[in-house]
Amino acid sequence: MSLSSSILRKLPAAGLVVAALGLAACSQEKAAPVAEVIRPVKVVEIGEAETTRQLDYSGSVRARVEMNLGFRVAGKVTERLVDIGQHVNSGDVLARIDASDYELSVKSAEASLDAAERQVETVDLARTRAEQLYTKNFAPKSQLDQARLTYDQAVATRDAARSTLAQAQNQVQYADLKATKDGIVTAVSADVGQVVAAGTPVMTVAVDGEKEVSIAVPEMDITGFKPGKQVKASFWSDEGLALTGKVREVAGSADPQSRTFAVRVSLPNDPRVLLGMTANVEATVASNAQLVSIPLTAMAEKDGKQIVWTVDRSSDTVHPRPIKVASFTADGVAVADGLKQGDVVVAAGTQFMTENLKVKLSSDAQQSASAEDDVATTGSLH
Repeated sequence: MSLSSSILRKLPAAGLVVAALGLAACSQEKAAPVAEVIRPVKVVEIGEAETTRQLDYSGSVRARVEMNLGFRVAGKVTERLVDIGQHVNSGDVLARIDASDYELSVKSAEASLDAAERQVETVDLARTRAEQLYTKNFAPKSQLDQARLTYDQAVATRDAARSTLAQAQNQVQYADLKATKDGIVTAVSADVGQVVAAGTPVMTVAVDGEKEVSIAVPEMDITGFKPGKQVKASFWSDEGLALTGKVREVAGSADPQSRTFAVRVSLPNDPRVLLGMTANVEATVASNAQLVSIPLTAMAEKDGKQIVWTVDRSSDTVHPRPIKVASFTADGVAVADGLKQGDVVVAAGTQFMTENLKVKLSSDAQQSASAEDDVATTGSLH
């Protein structure tokens, strides 16, 4: 007799019933089929392909005209009267150099001019006397010619002395560095005590008036920026500030190191735009390929290739599909090949997708999708 038989004989009738039910339940559990997994998903439906694309580049706001100011004479800087960021008016003195040597030159030129003027007076008397003697036939013609020549030489010397004095006086004035236009000091390259040569930049002044954004554009996109083209400029410091600018200048050659072209975009006059602000310049250009947009979360990778998971509406199953990415944008990913209008793509949770996985486009998924930001500019959420 087995152990189980002996146990059953010792159990009361109620216990036998419970045991029998337990054994039957175990048998049913083993025989129950595994439930099929159906995962609710958020999807995006591919809309009409885009025929244009957006070019977006960042740059800094600068004045259209920036002047590098320097002394017109050499000397030691004795005063700096302005600081970076200070607004100056035309005629304001920005800095000074030691003018002692130039003031001495003025005194020397004045003395030379005074001597030259006395010499002119002396030879003028001699010329007048020679003319009188020649008129009375008391002096030969050669003596008169010599007196006139001496007078002309003295006059020329006097005129040269006057020019030398004027030049020396100008050099004294050049010892003051003055602003020639209204603007803001953006840089200081020399300070008190420094000896500077004539023409060496000492300060940079951004002239008041038109402002512009300077951006660097790679050669693949430079055809999208032609002089006169209207673009949109937005600013990091103020999300609500957006201006319509115009391409003013495009560099004729690329920078040899960065291989980019310098592009300058003129901005309308707006007091909210300050020098040095960071701005985004957006330009719309025609697209060579028909592009569709998907959210970044919809893109996955399989076997080293970029893919998306598409939904087969007839069977409610998902399948991987390779795609060719054209570019990444602020709204998501621009796809050049692999998708067409009407395709339904899984927009999130691609890491949980497998081949032929059953999915459900539930209302919960729709609400979850609508609560988030737009996932594609050409798609509609389900």
